[in-house]
Amino acid sequence: MDDLELRDHRHAASIETTLEFLNTVELDGGGRPVEHLSTLDDASAWLVEHDLLYPEEARPLAFASITRQDHLLAHIRAARAALREVVESIVAGLPAPASAVATVNAHLRAHCVVELVLHDGILVARHRHLGDPLADALAGLAAPLVESVAAGETERLRICANDGCRWVFEDTSPTGRRRWCSMASCGNRAKAARHRARQRGQLPQVPITP
Repeated sequence: MDDLELRDHRHAASIETTLEFLNTVELDGGGRPVEHLSTLDDASAWLVEHDLLYPEEARPLAFASITRQDHLLAHIRAARAALREVVESIVAGLPAPASAVATVNAHLRAHCVVELVLHDGILVARHRHLGDPLADALAGLAAPLVESVAAGETERLRICANDGCRWVFEDTSPTGRRRWCSMASCGNRAKAARHRARQRGQLPQVPITP
């Protein structure tokens, strides 16, 4: 057995996790951005919570220099921004910016290797980092989107039609015609706005598709 610690193989994100990562910066309903990864501690805690970093891998990040922490946080946000650009392009049916594609590909190259090993006679899966754990975590977030593209399963990716929200989500409705992140929030606000406009005679009487 080498000096790599034996662990369960948990570092596998889903497309839902990737989209949740994109929504860690969101609009407050009025178009103002709200950042949920304000510090490197916030970002590492989010990655630990979503099984993309082990706690012992995240712990040393808190003791890095301020300059190093700022650099790593900017690196995480840049990965998020690139993934967001790719998703927005997919939803809009447009080519993704070359710079965003290059950034996503650079993160994918940092992915870990999964190995089978015998431990006390039991066959288990273990991951071995080719780079550092944080790079592997970002690769793990990029991978589900790339897999969705490869499988041709991106037609249900959506961005909330409320310009004050722009939440990224996957449309799991039976009809596949969902426009709002939530009918209870953005959808109802849109319905109310259309109702007020109709009352003022500014819009025809047409239904809103959920």
